[in-house]
Amino acid sequence: MKLGYFTMPLHPVGKDWRQSLAEDRDAILLADALGFEEAFIGEHVTDLAETITSSLIFIASLAHDTKRIRLGSGTVNLANRHPAAAAAEIAMVDTLLAGRFILGIGPGGLRSDAEMFGGLDADRNALFLESIEHILALWTEPPPYRRKGRIWNLTTERTWIPDLGQGAMLQPFQRPHPPIVVTAILPASNGIAAAAARGWTPISANFVHPWVVATHWPKYVEGCQRAGLEAKGEDWRVACSIFVGDDDATVRRMTRAPGNLFAHYFRNLQRKSATGRGNAFFKHDPSVPDDALTDDYLIDQMLVAGTVDQVVDKLLVFREQVGPFGRLLYCGHDWAEPAAMRRSMELMATEVMPRLNAALGEAG
Repeated sequence: MKLGYFTMPLHPVGKDWRQSLAEDRDAILLADALGFEEAFIGEHVTDLAETITSSLIFIASLAHDTKRIRLGSGTVNLANRHPAAAAAEIAMVDTLLAGRFILGIGPGGLRSDAEMFGGLDADRNALFLESIEHILALWTEPPPYRRKGRIWNLTTERTWIPDLGQGAMLQPFQRPHPPIVVTAILPASNGIAAAAARGWTPISANFVHPWVVATHWPKYVEGCQRAGLEAKGEDWRVACSIFVGDDDATVRRMTRAPGNLFAHYFRNLQRKSATGRGNAFFKHDPSVPDDALTDDYLIDQMLVAGTVDQVVDKLLVFREQVGPFGRLLYCGHDWAEPAAMRRSMELMATEVMPRLNAALGEAG
Protein backbone atom coordinates (compact mmCIF):
# COMPACT_ATOMS: atom_id res chain seq x y z
CA MET A 1 0.00 0.00 0.00
CA LYS A 2 1.25 3.48 -0.93
CA LEU A 3 1.04 6.42 1.46
CA GLY A 4 -0.24 9.78 0.30
CA TYR A 5 -1.64 12.93 1.83
CA PHE A 6 -4.92 14.79 1.43
CA THR A 7 -5.80 18.11 2.95
CA MET A 8 -8.91 20.23 2.97
CA PRO A 9 -7.73 21.90 6.16
CA LEU A 10 -10.22 23.40 8.59
CA HIS A 11 -8.64 26.04 10.79
CA PRO A 12 -10.25 27.96 13.68
CA VAL A 13 -12.06 31.04 12.37
CA GLY A 14 -9.91 34.04 13.18
CA LYS A 15 -6.58 32.20 13.15
CA ASP A 16 -3.85 34.23 11.44
CA TRP A 17 -4.16 33.34 7.76
CA ARG A 18 -0.40 33.59 7.25
CA GLN A 19 0.15 31.00 9.98
CA SER A 20 -2.45 28.63 8.55
CA LEU A 21 -0.95 28.79 5.07
CA ALA A 22 2.58 28.37 6.43
CA GLU A 23 1.58 25.31 8.45
CA ASP A 24 -0.28 23.79 5.51
CA ARG A 25 2.83 24.27 3.36
CA ASP A 26 5.07 22.83 6.09
CA ALA A 27 2.89 19.71 6.19
CA ILE A 28 3.40 19.11 2.46
CA LEU A 29 7.14 19.73 2.76
CA LEU A 30 7.29 17.26 5.65
CA ALA A 31 5.32 14.70 3.63
CA ASP A 32 7.85 15.10 0.82
CA ALA A 33 10.78 14.62 3.22
CA LEU A 34 9.12 11.54 4.78
CA GLY A 35 8.57 9.81 1.46
CA PHE A 36 4.82 10.28 1.00
CA GLU A 37 4.06 9.43 -2.64
CA GLU A 38 1.61 12.24 -3.36
CA ALA A 39 -0.38 15.07 -1.78
CA PHE A 40 -3.77 16.47 -2.75
CA ILE A 41 -4.96 19.92 -1.77
CA GLY A 42 -8.57 21.11 -1.69
CA GLU A 43 -9.98 24.58 -2.25
CA HIS A 44 -12.95 26.72 -1.24
CA VAL A 45 -13.62 30.41 -1.69
CA THR A 46 -16.34 31.46 0.78
CA ASP A 47 -15.32 29.87 4.08
CA LEU A 48 -13.27 31.51 6.84
CA ALA A 49 -12.24 28.11 8.19
CA GLU A 50 -11.15 26.59 4.87
CA THR A 51 -8.37 28.95 3.94
CA ILE A 52 -6.86 27.49 0.75
CA THR A 53 -8.85 29.44 -1.81
CA SER A 54 -7.05 28.03 -4.86
CA SER A 55 -5.47 24.60 -4.89
CA LEU A 56 -3.55 25.52 -8.06
CA ILE A 57 -1.95 28.64 -6.57
CA PHE A 58 -1.05 26.70 -3.43
CA ILE A 59 0.49 23.88 -5.46
CA ALA A 60 2.43 26.35 -7.60
CA SER A 61 3.97 27.78 -4.42
CA LEU A 62 5.36 24.32 -3.68
CA ALA A 63 6.61 23.42 -7.15
CA HIS A 64 10.25 24.32 -6.55
CA ASP A 65 10.37 23.58 -2.82
CA THR A 66 9.37 19.92 -3.15
CA LYS A 67 11.67 17.34 -4.65
CA ARG A 68 9.87 14.10 -5.36
CA ILE A 69 6.27 14.11 -4.13
CA ARG A 70 3.51 14.36 -6.73
CA LEU A 71 1.04 17.18 -6.06
CA GLY A 72 -2.63 17.05 -6.94
CA SER A 73 -5.64 19.32 -6.86
CA GLY A 74 -8.24 17.92 -4.54
CA THR A 75 -10.17 19.30 -6.36
CA VAL A 76 -10.33 22.11 -8.91
CA ASN A 77 -14.00 22.99 -8.55
CA LEU A 78 -14.92 23.30 -12.22
CA ALA A 79 -18.51 24.47 -11.76
CA ASN A 80 -17.15 27.66 -10.19
CA ARG A 81 -14.76 28.80 -12.93
CA HIS A 82 -14.50 29.43 -16.64
CA PRO A 83 -13.10 26.35 -18.43
CA ALA A 84 -10.54 28.32 -20.48
CA ALA A 85 -9.09 29.88 -17.31
CA ALA A 86 -8.99 26.46 -15.65
CA ALA A 87 -7.33 24.86 -18.69
CA ALA A 88 -4.62 27.54 -18.82
CA GLU A 89 -3.86 27.46 -15.08
CA ILE A 90 -3.77 23.66 -14.91
CA ALA A 91 -1.43 23.49 -17.90
CA MET A 92 0.93 25.97 -16.27
CA VAL A 93 0.98 24.15 -12.94
CA ASP A 94 1.63 20.83 -14.68
CA THR A 95 4.55 22.47 -16.49
CA LEU A 96 5.94 24.01 -13.30
CA LEU A 97 5.92 20.54 -11.77
CA ALA A 98 7.38 18.92 -14.91
CA GLY A 99 4.80 16.15 -14.79
CA ARG A 100 4.51 15.73 -11.00
CA PHE A 101 0.93 17.01 -11.15
CA ILE A 102 -2.28 15.01 -10.73
CA LEU A 103 -5.51 16.70 -11.80
CA GLY A 104 -8.30 16.25 -9.29
CA ILE A 105 -11.63 17.65 -10.53
CA GLY A 106 -15.12 18.03 -9.16
CA PRO A 107 -18.14 20.34 -9.24
CA GLY A 108 -17.38 21.77 -5.79
CA GLY A 109 -19.37 20.80 -2.72
CA LEU A 110 -19.51 23.98 -0.60
CA ARG A 111 -22.97 25.49 -0.90
CA SER A 112 -21.85 29.04 -0.20
CA ASP A 113 -19.34 28.80 -3.06
CA ALA A 114 -22.14 27.64 -5.34
CA GLU A 115 -24.28 30.58 -4.28
CA MET A 116 -21.42 33.06 -4.80
CA PHE A 117 -20.77 31.80 -8.33
CA GLY A 118 -24.47 31.72 -9.24
CA GLY A 119 -24.84 27.96 -9.28
CA LEU A 120 -26.70 27.16 -6.07
CA ASP A 121 -29.85 26.11 -7.92
CA ALA A 122 -28.09 24.93 -11.08
CA ASP A 123 -27.27 21.39 -12.15
CA ARG A 124 -23.68 21.52 -10.94
CA ASN A 125 -22.83 18.12 -12.36
CA ALA A 126 -23.85 19.39 -15.80
CA LEU A 127 -21.62 22.45 -15.31
CA PHE A 128 -18.77 20.18 -14.25
CA LEU A 129 -19.13 17.80 -17.19
CA GLU A 130 -19.37 20.56 -19.79
CA SER A 131 -16.34 22.28 -18.28
CA ILE A 132 -14.08 19.23 -18.39
CA GLU A 133 -15.16 18.47 -21.97
CA HIS A 134 -14.13 21.99 -22.98
CA ILE A 135 -10.84 21.71 -21.09
CA LEU A 136 -9.86 18.41 -22.68
CA ALA A 137 -10.73 19.77 -26.11
CA LEU A 138 -8.63 22.91 -25.59
CA TRP A 139 -5.68 20.66 -24.81
CA THR A 140 -6.12 18.34 -27.79
CA GLU A 141 -7.80 20.26 -30.63
CA PRO A 142 -5.88 22.64 -32.88
CA PRO A 143 -6.68 26.37 -32.81
CA PRO A 144 -8.59 28.42 -33.61
CA TYR A 145 -11.19 27.04 -31.23
CA ARG A 146 -14.85 26.68 -32.18
CA ARG A 147 -16.61 25.17 -29.19
CA LYS A 148 -20.28 25.67 -28.43
CA GLY A 149 -21.86 24.40 -25.23
CA ARG A 150 -25.03 24.83 -23.25
CA ILE A 151 -23.30 27.09 -20.72
CA TRP A 152 -20.04 28.26 -22.34
CA ASN A 153 -19.07 29.09 -25.91
CA LEU A 154 -15.29 29.12 -26.49
CA THR A 155 -13.79 30.59 -29.63
CA THR A 156 -10.73 32.44 -30.92
CA GLU A 157 -11.78 32.44 -34.57
CA ARG A 158 -12.00 36.22 -34.94
CA THR A 159 -8.60 36.91 -33.35
CA TRP A 160 -6.47 33.98 -34.59
CA ILE A 161 -2.97 35.00 -35.81
CA PRO A 162 -1.12 31.73 -36.48
CA ASP A 163 2.44 33.03 -36.85
CA LEU A 164 2.22 34.99 -33.60
CA GLY A 165 0.51 32.20 -31.71
CA GLN A 166 -2.34 34.51 -30.73
CA GLY A 167 -5.53 32.60 -30.11
CA ALA A 168 -3.87 29.31 -29.11
CA MET A 169 -3.75 27.64 -25.69
CA LEU A 170 -0.56 26.38 -24.08
CA GLN A 171 -0.77 22.66 -23.37
CA PRO A 172 0.08 20.65 -20.24
CA PHE A 173 3.50 19.09 -19.76
CA GLN A 174 1.89 15.64 -19.61
CA ARG A 175 0.26 14.69 -22.90
CA PRO A 176 -2.51 14.65 -23.67
CA HIS A 177 -3.21 15.74 -20.09
CA PRO A 178 -2.29 14.95 -16.47
CA PRO A 179 -3.86 11.86 -14.87
CA ILE A 180 -7.37 12.68 -13.69
CA VAL A 181 -8.94 11.77 -10.36
CA VAL A 182 -12.37 12.54 -8.93
CA THR A 183 -13.50 12.68 -5.32
CA ALA A 184 -16.27 10.38 -4.16
CA ILE A 185 -18.62 11.27 -1.32
CA LEU A 186 -22.04 9.83 -2.09
CA PRO A 187 -22.77 6.13 -1.47
CA ALA A 188 -22.91 3.89 -4.56
CA SER A 189 -22.12 6.92 -6.69
CA ASN A 190 -22.87 6.53 -10.37
CA GLY A 191 -20.34 9.31 -10.89
CA ILE A 192 -17.57 6.89 -9.87
CA ALA A 193 -18.67 4.40 -12.51
CA ALA A 194 -18.88 7.12 -15.17
CA ALA A 195 -15.44 8.43 -14.24
CA ALA A 196 -13.92 4.94 -14.23
CA ALA A 197 -15.32 4.32 -17.71
CA ARG A 198 -13.28 7.32 -18.88
CA GLY A 199 -10.10 6.03 -17.28
CA TRP A 200 -10.28 8.38 -14.30
CA THR A 201 -9.66 7.10 -10.78
CA PRO A 202 -11.45 7.86 -7.48
CA ILE A 203 -10.51 9.34 -4.13
CA SER A 204 -12.96 8.29 -1.43
CA ALA A 205 -13.48 11.10 1.06
CA ASN A 206 -12.43 10.95 4.71
CA PHE A 207 -15.49 12.78 6.01
CA VAL A 208 -18.04 10.05 5.39
CA HIS A 209 -18.59 6.90 7.40
CA PRO A 210 -16.75 3.72 6.31
CA TRP A 211 -20.00 2.12 5.14
CA VAL A 212 -20.19 4.85 2.47
CA VAL A 213 -16.59 4.23 1.35
CA ALA A 214 -17.36 0.51 1.06
CA THR A 215 -19.88 1.25 -1.72
CA HIS A 216 -17.26 2.93 -3.91
CA TRP A 217 -15.18 -0.07 -4.97
CA PRO A 218 -18.10 -1.95 -6.63
CA LYS A 219 -19.00 1.18 -8.61
CA TYR A 220 -15.38 1.61 -9.69
CA VAL A 221 -15.30 -2.01 -10.86
CA GLU A 222 -18.58 -1.48 -12.72
CA GLY A 223 -17.21 1.52 -14.60
CA CYS A 224 -13.95 -0.20 -15.50
CA GLN A 225 -15.81 -3.26 -16.81
CA ARG A 226 -18.02 -1.00 -18.92
CA ALA A 227 -14.92 0.34 -20.67
CA GLY A 228 -13.04 -2.95 -20.84
CA LEU A 229 -10.49 -1.75 -18.28
CA GLU A 230 -9.02 -3.64 -15.35
CA ALA A 231 -10.03 -2.35 -11.93
CA LYS A 232 -6.89 -2.21 -9.81
CA GLY A 233 -6.85 -1.59 -6.09
CA GLU A 234 -3.60 0.32 -6.54
CA ASP A 235 -5.58 2.98 -8.44
CA TRP A 236 -8.16 3.50 -5.69
CA ARG A 237 -7.26 6.18 -3.16
CA VAL A 238 -9.01 6.33 0.20
CA ALA A 239 -8.57 9.34 2.46
CA CYS A 240 -8.64 8.79 6.20
CA SER A 241 -8.26 11.07 9.21
CA ILE A 242 -5.49 9.57 11.33
CA PHE A 243 -3.60 10.56 14.45
CA VAL A 244 -0.64 8.52 15.73
CA GLY A 245 0.79 9.23 19.16
CA ASP A 246 3.79 7.90 21.05
CA ASP A 247 1.61 7.01 24.04
CA ASP A 248 -1.98 6.79 25.22
CA ALA A 249 -1.76 10.07 27.12
CA THR A 250 -0.86 11.98 23.97
CA VAL A 251 -3.65 10.31 22.03
CA ARG A 252 -6.21 11.21 24.72
CA ARG A 253 -5.03 14.82 24.90
CA MET A 254 -5.17 15.31 21.14
CA THR A 255 -8.45 13.51 20.44
CA ARG A 256 -10.56 13.68 23.60
CA ALA A 257 -9.99 17.11 25.13
CA PRO A 258 -13.09 19.30 24.76
CA GLY A 259 -12.98 21.29 21.53
CA ASN A 260 -9.93 19.40 20.21
CA LEU A 261 -8.90 19.95 16.60
CA PHE A 262 -10.46 16.71 15.34
CA ALA A 263 -13.78 17.43 17.09
CA HIS A 264 -13.72 20.89 15.54
CA TYR A 265 -13.08 19.41 12.10
CA PHE A 266 -15.87 16.85 12.13
CA ARG A 267 -18.36 19.15 13.84
CA ASN A 268 -17.75 21.84 11.24
CA LEU A 269 -18.36 19.39 8.40
CA GLN A 270 -21.35 17.80 10.13
CA ARG A 271 -23.08 21.16 10.58
CA LYS A 272 -22.47 22.08 6.94
CA SER A 273 -23.73 18.71 5.79
CA ALA A 274 -26.87 19.03 7.88
CA THR A 275 -27.96 21.99 5.72
CA GLY A 276 -27.39 20.07 2.49
CA ARG A 277 -27.13 16.32 2.14
CA GLY A 278 -28.01 15.60 5.78
CA ASN A 279 -26.34 13.67 8.60
CA ALA A 280 -26.78 10.09 7.41
CA PHE A 281 -23.23 9.70 6.08
CA PHE A 282 -21.78 10.40 9.53
CA LYS A 283 -23.73 7.57 11.16
CA HIS A 284 -22.87 3.89 11.41
CA ASP A 285 -26.61 3.18 11.19
CA PRO A 286 -29.45 5.37 9.85
CA SER A 287 -31.44 4.79 13.04
CA VAL A 288 -28.91 6.76 15.10
CA PRO A 289 -30.69 10.01 16.10
CA ASP A 290 -29.11 13.29 15.08
CA ASP A 291 -28.66 14.37 18.69
CA ALA A 292 -26.43 11.33 19.25
CA LEU A 293 -23.79 12.81 16.93
CA THR A 294 -21.68 14.07 19.79
CA ASP A 295 -18.03 15.02 19.39
CA ASP A 296 -16.98 11.72 20.92
CA TYR A 297 -19.28 9.78 18.57
CA LEU A 298 -17.88 11.53 15.49
CA ILE A 299 -14.30 10.89 16.59
CA ASP A 300 -15.04 7.25 17.41
CA GLN A 301 -16.61 6.70 14.01
CA MET A 302 -14.50 8.90 11.71
CA LEU A 303 -10.99 9.11 13.18
CA VAL A 304 -8.36 6.37 13.31
CA ALA A 305 -6.30 7.26 16.38
CA GLY A 306 -3.94 5.52 18.76
CA THR A 307 -0.37 4.41 19.26
CA VAL A 308 1.48 2.78 16.37
CA ASP A 309 0.25 -0.74 17.05
CA GLN A 310 -3.30 0.45 17.67
CA VAL A 311 -3.41 2.43 14.43
CA VAL A 312 -2.04 -0.51 12.44
CA ASP A 313 -4.75 -2.76 13.86
CA LYS A 314 -7.47 -0.17 13.19
CA LEU A 315 -6.33 0.41 9.62
CA LEU A 316 -6.37 -3.33 8.94
CA VAL A 317 -9.97 -3.46 10.17
CA PHE A 318 -10.82 -0.34 8.14
CA ARG A 319 -9.43 -1.86 4.94
CA GLU A 320 -11.31 -5.09 5.61
CA GLN A 321 -14.48 -3.00 5.97
CA VAL A 322 -14.17 -0.81 2.89
CA GLY A 323 -12.32 -2.84 0.25
CA PRO A 324 -8.95 -3.36 -1.46
CA PHE A 325 -7.70 0.21 -1.83
CA GLY A 326 -4.01 0.51 -2.64
CA ARG A 327 -3.36 4.14 -1.75
CA LEU A 328 -4.02 5.50 1.72
CA LEU A 329 -4.25 9.28 1.96
CA TYR A 330 -3.37 10.56 5.42
CA CYS A 331 -5.46 13.67 6.04
CA GLY A 332 -4.12 17.05 7.03
CA HIS A 333 -5.68 18.92 9.94
CA ASP A 334 -5.01 22.12 11.82
CA TRP A 335 -1.67 22.11 13.65
CA ALA A 336 -3.07 23.12 17.03
CA GLU A 337 -0.02 21.38 18.48
CA PRO A 338 2.63 21.45 15.74
CA ALA A 339 5.04 19.06 17.46
CA ALA A 340 2.36 16.41 17.99
CA MET A 341 1.04 16.75 14.42
CA ARG A 342 4.53 16.48 12.95
CA ARG A 343 5.25 13.46 15.12
CA SER A 344 2.03 11.80 13.96
CA MET A 345 3.12 12.13 10.32
CA GLU A 346 6.59 10.80 11.15
CA LEU A 347 5.17 7.78 12.96
CA MET A 348 2.72 7.18 10.12
CA ALA A 349 5.49 7.06 7.52
CA THR A 350 8.25 5.32 9.45
CA GLU A 351 6.36 2.96 11.77
CA VAL A 352 2.73 2.45 10.77
CA MET A 353 3.12 1.93 7.01
CA PRO A 354 5.92 -0.67 7.20
CA ARG A 355 3.96 -2.68 9.78
CA LEU A 356 0.72 -2.26 7.87
CA ASN A 357 2.27 -3.49 4.64
CA ALA A 358 3.95 -6.39 6.43
CA ALA A 359 0.58 -7.41 7.87
CA LEU A 360 -1.12 -7.09 4.49
CA GLY A 361 1.60 -9.20 2.92
CA GLU A 362 1.15 -11.90 5.53
CA ALA A 363 -2.61 -11.81 4.98
CA GLY A 364 -2.37 -12.55 1.33
